[in-house]
Amino acid sequence: MKNIITLTGDLASGKSTISKILIDKLGYTLYRNGNYFRELAKEHNMDVTEFNKYVEEHPEEKIDEKIEFSAKKYANSHDNLIIDARLGYYSVPESFKVYLKVDIDEAARRAFNDLERKDSESHSSLEEQKKDMIKRRKLEKERYMKTYNIDVTDLSNFDLVVDTTDMTIDEVANTILNSYRKWQKENG
Repeated sequence: MKNIITLTGDLASGKSTISKILIDKLGYTLYRNGNYFRELAKEHNMDVTEFNKYVEEHPEEKIDEKIEFSAKKYANSHDNLIIDARLGYYSVPESFKVYLKVDIDEAARRAFNDLERKDSESHSSLEEQKKDMIKRRKLEKERYMKTYNIDVTDLSNFDLVVDTTDMTIDEVANTILNSYRKWQKENG
C-alpha cells in the first residue's frame, strides 16, 4: 500500500495551508496541480474563472485531462505523497481521500484577503469575490460532470470530510492525521 493523501474541497477551504502542514508533519512530498492551472490561466491572460470557461469551451485541447490526471501519473512513481488536486481522489482512488468544506462567506473572506491569489484573482469587494467563487464552483461542477460524469459535490467519495469554517489550521491537520493513521492501520 502506498502512503498517499489526496486533498480536495471547496474553494478557500484551506487545502494549500493544510497540505504544507501535512508535508511538514509526515515528511511527505507535495503534488499540487492547482498551481499549474493558475499558470495556464496567466499564460492565456485570463483570471481563473475566465480560464475555467475557456477550458470548458475548448474540450478539444484536453486541458482538463492533462491537469487533473497528471496526479495519477505522478502517484504511479512516487510514495509518501500529499496530492492537492480537484480530482486527485478520483485519479488516485487508492489514496486516503479528504474533502475540506467551508462556509461560502468565510471562503470569500479568506480568498479576498489572500495576497497569493491577487495575481490570478482580482476583486474590488468581498461580495464580488463571493459571487465569482460561486460562479467558478458552478462551472467546475458542470465541467466535471460533462467531461468525466463525476459529481464533485458527492461527499460519499471521501474517507474523511472536514468542515474548516470554525476550526484552526492545527485542529484540521490533527483531525486529518488521526483519521489517516487509523485508515492506514485498517487498510495496511
